[in-house]
Amino acid sequence: MKGMVRERMTEWRASGTVERISTPTKLSRARALGYKAKPGFVVVRVKVSRGGLHKKKILGGRRPRRYGYNKLTHGKSDKWVAEERAQRRYPNLVLLNSYYLAEDGKHKFYEVMFVDPTNPYIANDKSLGWTAGSAQKGRVYRGLSTAGKKSRGLATKGKGTVKSRPSIRAKGRLRRH
Repeated sequence: MKGMVRERMTEWRASGTVERISTPTKLSRARALGYKAKPGFVVVRVKVSRGGLHKKKILGGRRPRRYGYNKLTHGKSDKWVAEERAQRRYPNLVLLNSYYLAEDGKHKFYEVMFVDPTNPYIANDKSLGWTAGSAQKGRVYRGLSTAGKKSRGLATKGKGTVKSRPSIRAKGRLRRH
Protein backbone atom coordinates (compact mmCIF):
# COMPACT_ATOMS: atom_id res chain seq x y z
CA MET A 1 0.00 0.00 0.00
CA LYS A 2 2.81 2.42 0.91
CA GLY A 3 4.58 1.88 -2.40
CA MET A 4 1.38 2.47 -4.37
CA VAL A 5 0.63 5.69 -2.48
CA ARG A 6 4.21 6.92 -2.98
CA GLU A 7 3.95 6.39 -6.74
CA ARG A 8 0.64 8.22 -6.96
CA MET A 9 1.81 11.12 -4.81
CA THR A 10 3.57 12.78 -7.74
CA GLU A 11 0.19 13.06 -9.48
CA TRP A 12 -1.48 14.31 -6.30
CA ARG A 13 1.11 17.08 -5.85
CA ALA A 14 0.41 18.40 -9.35
CA SER A 15 -3.38 18.18 -8.92
CA GLY A 16 -5.60 20.80 -7.31
CA THR A 17 -6.25 21.30 -3.62
CA VAL A 18 -9.63 19.56 -3.68
CA GLU A 19 -10.06 16.73 -6.21
CA ARG A 20 -13.08 14.46 -6.54
CA ILE A 21 -12.19 10.78 -6.99
CA SER A 22 -14.34 7.85 -8.10
CA THR A 23 -13.44 5.36 -5.35
CA PRO A 24 -11.56 5.63 -2.04
CA THR A 25 -7.85 4.90 -2.07
CA LYS A 26 -8.02 3.07 1.27
CA LEU A 27 -11.24 1.13 0.84
CA SER A 28 -11.04 -0.71 4.18
CA ARG A 29 -10.61 2.55 6.11
CA ALA A 30 -13.42 4.23 4.20
CA ARG A 31 -15.80 1.33 4.88
CA ALA A 32 -14.93 1.42 8.57
CA LEU A 33 -15.99 5.09 8.63
CA GLY A 34 -19.31 4.49 6.87
CA TYR A 35 -18.59 4.46 3.12
CA LYS A 36 -20.86 2.34 0.91
CA ALA A 37 -20.51 1.80 -2.85
CA LYS A 38 -23.91 3.25 -3.74
CA PRO A 39 -25.20 6.40 -5.45
CA GLY A 40 -25.11 9.50 -3.29
CA PHE A 41 -21.58 9.01 -1.92
CA VAL A 42 -18.85 11.46 -2.95
CA VAL A 43 -15.16 10.95 -2.09
CA VAL A 44 -12.73 13.88 -2.30
CA ARG A 45 -8.94 14.04 -1.89
CA VAL A 46 -7.71 17.22 -0.18
CA LYS A 47 -4.17 18.63 -0.08
CA VAL A 48 -3.16 20.69 2.98
CA SER A 49 0.16 22.49 3.41
CA ARG A 50 2.30 21.30 6.29
CA GLY A 51 3.84 23.53 8.92
CA GLY A 52 2.67 26.06 11.47
CA LEU A 53 0.74 29.28 11.09
CA HIS A 54 2.52 31.87 8.95
CA LYS A 55 2.15 35.45 10.13
CA LYS A 56 3.57 38.66 8.66
CA LYS A 57 6.39 40.39 10.48
CA ILE A 58 5.24 43.26 12.70
CA LEU A 59 6.70 46.58 11.57
CA GLY A 60 6.07 48.44 14.82
CA GLY A 61 8.76 48.78 17.51
CA ARG A 62 9.14 45.94 19.95
CA ARG A 63 11.81 43.43 20.85
CA PRO A 64 11.93 40.24 18.77
CA ARG A 65 10.63 38.07 21.60
CA ARG A 66 7.34 40.01 21.57
CA TYR A 67 6.76 39.80 17.80
CA GLY A 68 4.55 36.77 18.34
CA TYR A 69 5.06 34.93 15.09
CA ASN A 70 7.13 31.92 16.10
CA LYS A 71 5.60 28.56 17.06
CA LEU A 72 2.05 29.62 16.23
CA THR A 73 -0.67 27.04 15.48
CA HIS A 74 -4.15 27.29 13.99
CA GLY A 75 -5.86 25.75 17.00
CA LYS A 76 -7.42 23.21 14.66
CA SER A 77 -5.99 20.06 13.13
CA ASP A 78 -4.96 19.69 9.49
CA LYS A 79 -7.70 17.09 9.13
CA TRP A 80 -10.33 19.64 10.21
CA VAL A 81 -8.88 22.20 7.77
CA ALA A 82 -9.11 19.60 4.98
CA GLU A 83 -12.75 18.90 5.84
CA GLU A 84 -13.60 22.61 5.78
CA ARG A 85 -11.94 23.12 2.39
CA ALA A 86 -13.79 20.18 0.91
CA GLN A 87 -17.11 21.39 2.36
CA ARG A 88 -16.54 24.83 0.82
CA ARG A 89 -16.20 23.15 -2.59
CA TYR A 90 -19.32 20.96 -2.08
CA PRO A 91 -21.77 23.04 0.03
CA ASN A 92 -24.86 20.97 -0.84
CA LEU A 93 -23.38 17.72 0.54
CA VAL A 94 -23.18 16.55 4.16
CA LEU A 95 -19.82 15.50 5.60
CA LEU A 96 -19.71 11.86 6.64
CA ASN A 97 -16.10 11.46 7.77
CA SER A 98 -12.47 11.72 6.67
CA TYR A 99 -9.18 9.90 7.08
CA TYR A 100 -5.43 10.47 6.66
CA LEU A 101 -3.97 9.30 3.37
CA ALA A 102 -0.29 10.27 3.05
CA GLU A 103 2.20 13.09 3.44
CA ASP A 104 5.40 14.37 1.88
CA GLY A 105 7.73 17.19 2.86
CA LYS A 106 5.30 19.93 1.82
CA HIS A 107 1.75 18.55 2.00
CA LYS A 108 -0.57 16.24 3.87
CA PHE A 109 -3.28 14.40 1.94
CA TYR A 110 -6.68 13.43 3.33
CA GLU A 111 -9.73 11.77 1.83
CA VAL A 112 -13.07 13.28 2.82
CA MET A 113 -16.37 11.43 2.35
CA PHE A 114 -19.67 13.18 1.72
CA VAL A 115 -23.25 12.01 1.21
CA ASP A 116 -25.96 13.69 -0.84
CA PRO A 117 -28.96 14.01 1.52
CA THR A 118 -31.37 14.55 -1.39
CA ASN A 119 -30.47 11.22 -3.02
CA PRO A 120 -33.24 8.62 -2.44
CA TYR A 121 -30.67 5.85 -1.78
CA ILE A 122 -29.25 7.90 1.11
CA ALA A 123 -32.59 9.18 2.46
CA ASN A 124 -34.02 5.62 2.64
CA ASP A 125 -30.89 4.12 4.24
CA LYS A 126 -31.46 3.56 7.99
CA SER A 127 -27.85 4.24 8.95
CA LEU A 128 -27.63 7.45 6.86
CA GLY A 129 -31.13 8.91 7.30
CA TRP A 130 -29.81 11.42 9.84
CA THR A 131 -28.05 13.35 7.05
CA ALA A 132 -31.38 14.44 5.54
CA GLY A 133 -32.08 16.89 8.39
CA SER A 134 -31.49 20.58 7.79
CA ALA A 135 -29.44 20.79 11.02
CA GLN A 136 -26.70 18.72 9.34
CA LYS A 137 -25.79 21.49 6.87
CA GLY A 138 -22.36 22.92 7.64
CA ARG A 139 -21.58 20.51 10.50
CA VAL A 140 -17.86 20.88 9.84
CA TYR A 141 -17.87 24.69 10.39
CA ARG A 142 -19.50 24.22 13.81
CA GLY A 143 -16.93 21.65 14.91
CA LEU A 144 -19.36 18.71 14.82
CA SER A 145 -17.20 16.39 12.71
CA THR A 146 -14.93 13.84 14.39
CA ALA A 147 -11.85 16.00 13.77
CA GLY A 148 -13.68 19.10 15.01
CA LYS A 149 -14.83 17.44 18.24
CA LYS A 150 -11.31 16.20 18.92
CA SER A 151 -9.84 19.70 18.39
CA ARG A 152 -12.51 21.16 20.69
CA GLY A 153 -11.47 18.75 23.45
CA LEU A 154 -14.52 16.49 23.30
CA ALA A 155 -13.53 12.84 23.39
CA THR A 156 -15.77 10.12 22.00
CA LYS A 157 -16.26 7.06 24.15
CA GLY A 158 -18.39 4.10 23.18
CA LYS A 159 -21.71 4.91 21.51
CA GLY A 160 -22.27 8.49 22.69
CA THR A 161 -20.08 11.55 23.06
CA VAL A 162 -18.57 12.01 26.51
CA LYS A 163 -16.95 15.27 27.49
CA SER A 164 -13.38 14.98 28.68
CA ARG A 165 -13.58 18.45 30.23
CA PRO A 166 -16.37 20.48 31.83
CA SER A 167 -18.02 23.35 29.99
CA ILE A 168 -16.78 26.88 30.55
CA ARG A 169 -19.97 27.81 32.46
CA ALA A 170 -19.82 24.71 34.66
CA LYS A 171 -16.31 25.59 35.85
CA GLY A 172 -17.59 27.77 38.72
CA ARG A 173 -20.13 25.17 39.84
CA LEU A 174 -17.59 22.39 40.34
CA ARG A 175 -17.11 21.47 43.98
CA ARG A 176 -13.73 21.02 45.51
CA HIS A 177 -13.48 18.42 48.23
